[in-house]
This record gives sequence, structure tokens and C-alpha cells, in this order.
Amino acid sequence: MSGVHQCQADNLHLSIPVHLHFSKDPLVLRGPPAVFEGDSVVLRCHAKKGTSRKTLTFYKNGVPLESSGQSSELAIQHADQRANGQYRCTVKETFWSKISSNTVRVHVQELFPRPVLMVRPSELTDGSPVTLTCRTQLPAQKSNAQLQFCFFRDLQALGSGCRSSPEFHIPAIWTEDVMPYQCTAETMDAQVSKRSLPIKMTVQRAFADFQIHIIPASRLVFEGQLLLFNCSVKGVPGPITLSWYKRDKLNNKTKITKSSEAEFTISRVNGSDAGDYYCEASNSRRSFVSKAVTITIKVPVARPVLTLRVPGAQNVVGDVLELHCEALGGSPPILYHFYYQNVTLGSSSALSGGRGSFNFSVTAEHSGSFFCEADNGQGPQRSDTLALSVIDTTKNRRVPVAAGVAGGLLAVAGAAAGVLLYCWFSRRAGGKSASGDSRNPSYSEPQEPTYYNVPACIELQPVYSNEPKEEVIYTEVRCTLQRCKPAVAINTVSLLIPVAPPVGLPALLLP
Repeated sequence: MSGVHQCQADNLHLSIPVHLHFSKDPLVLRGPPAVFEGDSVVLRCHAKKGTSRKTLTFYKNGVPLESSGQSSELAIQHADQRANGQYRCTVKETFWSKISSNTVRVHVQELFPRPVLMVRPSELTDGSPVTLTCRTQLPAQKSNAQLQFCFFRDLQALGSGCRSSPEFHIPAIWTEDVMPYQCTAETMDAQVSKRSLPIKMTVQRAFADFQIHIIPASRLVFEGQLLLFNCSVKGVPGPITLSWYKRDKLNNKTKITKSSEAEFTISRVNGSDAGDYYCEASNSRRSFVSKAVTITIKVPVARPVLTLRVPGAQNVVGDVLELHCEALGGSPPILYHFYYQNVTLGSSSALSGGRGSFNFSVTAEHSGSFFCEADNGQGPQRSDTLALSVIDTTKNRRVPVAAGVAGGLLAVAGAAAGVLLYCWFSRRAGGKSASGDSRNPSYSEPQEPTYYNVPACIELQPVYSNEPKEEVIYTEVRCTLQRCKPAVAINTVSLLIPVAPPVGLPALLLP
């Protein structure tokens, strides 16, 4: 019956082979067919009846072991690689002879190989979940053995301790968690314990993919319009909180109140709402910021004011006059157009706001109406009309002139019969008497006059006064019999421009 024996249950695989040897020798040593790490091994020495056991001795690799007395068993507790060797037993038959048993080879096998720590998924990003698996394999003879598994990061235990499951789940891993990871597999009594080699995971920093939608989509919002922001983000592990911030020109950021959500709305925007807006996504570990969205608020231009400036007290044909057009409100850039008799004279741009200017050399033909328009893309606004009358003194010397001179040359225009109007300014007396020497025109100090197209009379600081308590400037305006249009305010400025300035001719400034 000596030989190799196996067994099989149902349709399962055959068991591992067992070598059986039946011997007729007087002394037989028996051992287990297989020995694994941690096993308790017992070698038994059997002798035939009548054989004395008083001198029984066990040998390992030819070296006698400590005397076992009359015991026929040799026990090896928690076998490991040190237990490997050739074993036999002997009994003295006479003083000169002894009986030796067969040899039993003990080879301690691994209960399981060194575990390997596996990580999935293989590509990790900030905040992604990770599963660690401590993988090893029990032999078929020890398939019923129970193991427990422990996990470590930088030699520090993870979780509450060892567990029966070979897997450990990390809800989220971050770049700062990149340290050596290891696991151990061990028997329940910890007699056999093996640790994996350390691995270092590679974690890519999360890339936040922001999608920002605004209404209107042009990012150019007109004053009074609705402005809506919506933010969504991908690539950032949750849970996340979204917040909106506004950055001004000085790079100061301000968190928008009650903006901790994907959307916020400004029902009616005004100029102060202009600026850079960005979305911030935050989770438990860090924050991610989107690119800024620049919002420009377009304010319609206000009605402009047209003014006329002459260079000196006396002007001749060829002098340069300045037209200034200024809108006191409106988003830049503002484009100004200047018109004479509904014909475009030119234009001027104010890229950063302010006024526009246009210069032209005056001629005797420049009598007529002037106006300007301001436009910033929200619809042009037109100023009041400024009527200018230019008279060549070489052709018409019958010009009524008042006594007070404030600067510039002014005369009434037209020879037809009309209506005589007077405009005066009441103020405290500060000038000289009208009967004094100052009535001489040569006494006048020339100043640079400015003419406005506003309907009200504007005081231009006359040099002369003809009443101690009140300065009166008399202005004679002649209007043709043609009916004036009431919808347009027209202010008339008459310039007396001599070809060769006559000596001692006074002039009157008309606002």
C-alpha cells in the first residue's frame, strides 16, 4: 500500500498527493506531509514491541537534540524556516549498537507570499476616491486559514486597526497625501505577519473646469438692464460651495452678499456695477477660482452744451474760434460732431470722457446757426443751437455799440426792422462811473470771452458801470419778421470783425 494517495469530493479537484510508506523496520519516524509557517509540528518515533525507549534520541541534520527521555514525540512550535532539516530517531540496543529510524525531511513552506499593495484607480486626481487592496494567496492546504490586513501611510496606521477585509477605502486623496503606503497580512494570532513593499501614489492636482454664462452674453450691459450670472464647475470633487466675487480697478475683491450659489442676479444695473466678476468653488480642502468676466455698464450720453470761445478782445477775419461740446454724463468713449447750418464741420473723440473741441477760421460768411451732437452708441444727443452773426465793418459801419466792454468784438446783426430786446445783470457796484474817463474805449482791458448756448443770460464781468448800485449791459438784438420756432432755443452772438480795426471803436459782448 505504499505510494502516493489522493482524494476527491464530488466534482472538485483532486487533493494534493500524500506519500505513504509502510515499513517493517523496528523503528519508524513519522511526520506531517506538509509543514507551513506557523504550524505546530510533531514528529513521532514508533518502535516495535519489546524495544526499549529509555535511550530514545532525536537528531536534526545528524546532530543529537536534547534528550527527550522516554517521550517518543518531538514538538516544533510555530514552525518557521529555522525548522527546516533532516530528522531521525535512534534507540540503543546494546552498549555498542543502536537502532536508527528512517529520515524525515521537514520543509517549512510559506503560509502566504509577501502581500502586494494595489491601488485603484491607477490615475488619481485631487479629491478622487481610492481603494487600497492588500493582495496575497493562501495555499490550497491552508485555504481555511484566516488572515487579517492592516494599512499604513508613512508608517502610521490607517483606520481603526486591522480588519478581515483585504481592502481599505479612502474617500478622497489629495496631493499633500502623497506619502509611502504599505499593508500587512497576518494570521489571527499574529504568528505569521508579512508587510508589503511601500508604494508612493501619484496624485494630479485637480483642474477646475468652470463654465460661466451671463445674460446678456455680450458683457456690455446698458444702465437699467437685468444682469444674470450662472456658474458651473467640473473636475472639483464635492461637496462644493460656489461664491461670486467682484474685483475693482484697484484689484480689491469683494464677496457678493448671498452669492453662495451658482446663480445671482442684478435686477437693474447702474454704473457702479461695472467691474470684473469671478466664481469661486470651494470644498473641504481648497478653493478654485474661475477666470474673471469683465462687465461694462453703458450709460447713455447726456444732452451736451455747446460753447464758443474767441481768442481776444478784437478779432479779424482769419482768427481761429473754438467750439467746445461737452456732455456732463455718459459712458466713454464719446464722439462729438459739430454742425454749421446742418452741415458737418468735423468731429472730435473723447476716449476717456470729457469734452470735444473744433477750431475754425472765421470768415464773413460764418453767420448762421451752430450746434453739436454727442454720441456713445446709445443714441445721439443734440445741444441747443448757437446763432452767430459776423459783420464786416468795411461794408456796414452803422453799428450801434454800447459803452461797456467786457472783451471781444460784438455788434448787432441785420438791417431789417425788428424787435428791440434788453438784457441786464443786477449786481453790486464795483466798476467806475459811466461818466468817468473809463468811457474811453482805449481804457478797456481785453479778456477772452466765452459764449454759451444756454437760454439764460450769463454775466460776463463788464469793466464799466453806468450806475453806482447796478451794472447794466444793453444789448440790441434785431430779429427778422420771420416767425421763430419755439421748440429750439437760439442764442445769437454777433461778432464785429473789421478788416482793418478802426481806432477807438468800442464793442459789446452778447451772451
